[in-house]
Amino acid sequence: MAMPLRQTIKVATYLIEQKLRKRDKFPLIVELEPLFACNLACEGCGKIQHPAGVLKQRMPVAQAVGAVLESGAPMVSIAGGEPLMHPQIDEIVRQLVERKKYVFLCTNAMLLRKKIEKFTPSPFFAFAVHIDGLRERHDESVAKEGVFDEAVAAIKEAKRRGFRVTTNSTFFNTDTPQTIIEVLNYLNDDLKVDEMMISPAYAYEKAPDQEHFLGVEQTRELFKKSFAGGNRSRWRLNHSPLFLDFLEGKADFPCTAWAIPNYSLFGWQRPCYLMSDGYVPTYRELIEETDWDKYGRGKDPRCANCMAHCGYEPTAVLATMGSLKESLRAMRETVSGNG
Repeated sequence: MAMPLRQTIKVATYLIEQKLRKRDKFPLIVELEPLFACNLACEGCGKIQHPAGVLKQRMPVAQAVGAVLESGAPMVSIAGGEPLMHPQIDEIVRQLVERKKYVFLCTNAMLLRKKIEKFTPSPFFAFAVHIDGLRERHDESVAKEGVFDEAVAAIKEAKRRGFRVTTNSTFFNTDTPQTIIEVLNYLNDDLKVDEMMISPAYAYEKAPDQEHFLGVEQTRELFKKSFAGGNRSRWRLNHSPLFLDFLEGKADFPCTAWAIPNYSLFGWQRPCYLMSDGYVPTYRELIEETDWDKYGRGKDPRCANCMAHCGYEPTAVLATMGSLKESLRAMRETVSGNG
């Protein structure tokens, strides 16, 4: 796990505080969506299916920052849509960083080089560039040629300017262990990004492409083979060891979607950013008025093939905190990743 040591300590301290306060549900990271508009039309995404009137909307800065502060989460993932299309995205980031929130700005990087002057490097900030494969595979997944090359150029420029750069890769049933190994080797060894996040594609109900999502057994087999030969320990993966165990079938967990809540133009989305069973205006209502026990694999049929990080990474993190053995294991990997 390549999370910086300072961030690891802050998150661990936060989790201990929640335990001491005897809170059984709390946010680990907020998925903030200040807009739904995007400059690409990826086949696996359902966000751009909203009506034109909704796609034109932009969340005010005070509303975006206020939602994060209301939740109390130590980390924020700003997504969309394409966040760099928001005219005040730099101000949202600035105010969150000023409050010492760890901010990840998720982007397809098409506008990154154009907008990079608006941002300042900080230990609390990182660009999270979406990369689903090498050139041909990535451009096919986003339905536009040249996107991979632009993303690579943007990553290099951001790194040159001193920014932390992470990546987010979603894998489908058209992927093989070899295609996963190739792209992660490239990101890890050639581009030398700071951290990499990986996720099996979840059957997002509004996505145009419904044929290429992974099932549970497919996911486990795919990652088990991809992680073989020491790859897992060599790659700078931004995941807890137990979540990686989960992906390759060495462990199983219940879903804790409440730990990575989603806040968008519509409010707090229940139960997670991948499923929409309604919205509420406050974080407190989300936590207290949602029947969390009815979600997860084996409970809701829509969750049957889900192994997404938004539901299962927090469970793995909490399981790590509850075990001295796993805590020491995670700390060893953190120190190794920062060595």
